Amino acid sequence: MSLPLRMWLIGETGRKKKKLLIRPLVIPRERWEANPPKGTTALRHPVNYVIISHTASEPGHSIAECCTHIRIFQKFHQESRNWDDIAYNFLVGGDGNVYEGRGWDNMGAHAKGMNDVSIGISFIGTFVDVLPPPSQIRACKMLIDEGISLGNISANYKLLGHRQVSPTESPGEMLYKELQKWNHWSPEI
Repeated sequence: MSLPLRMWLIGETGRKKKKLLIRPLVIPRERWEANPPKGTTALRHPVNYVIISHTASEPGHSIAECCTHIRIFQKFHQESRNWDDIAYNFLVGGDGNVYEGRGWDNMGAHAKGMNDVSIGISFIGTFVDVLPPPSQIRACKMLIDEGISLGNISANYKLLGHRQVSPTESPGEMLYKELQKWNHWSPEI
């Protein structure tokens, strides 16, 4: 099987206009060999928050590395935490790809008390002392834009770091400082 491109180029042509939209390629659960969820709870759209975390793990620089990490996260979440599935709606790898966790339609388990009003996106890696690579940051921003265009994320959403809603260092000091430069970042919930 050939490796996917990092993003899709979607074209729409007409007599007088041509519109191109660049969107991230989302690697589906089947590709990273996800276990089935034990259960799901529907998420109502559009959500008003996007919560960014990091996995506090080794980074993933290839599809193979990211898939291995994600299977480990899911196993830990399902077996040790006794959650229905991997906690996050999406994960973003250092390879510049987005990986489907619970997806757009299922409530995550990424931020207690906020799961029903947010999409949880986790950066694969640890970002206490280093920033994610530009391709990882770009993929996350493209995913958020995609969520808005699909009607899954409110156009007026608030962007939060995981530490703003849970007692944690996540998403790491360097990534947290970076998030404060993004559109929609909010110092308050």
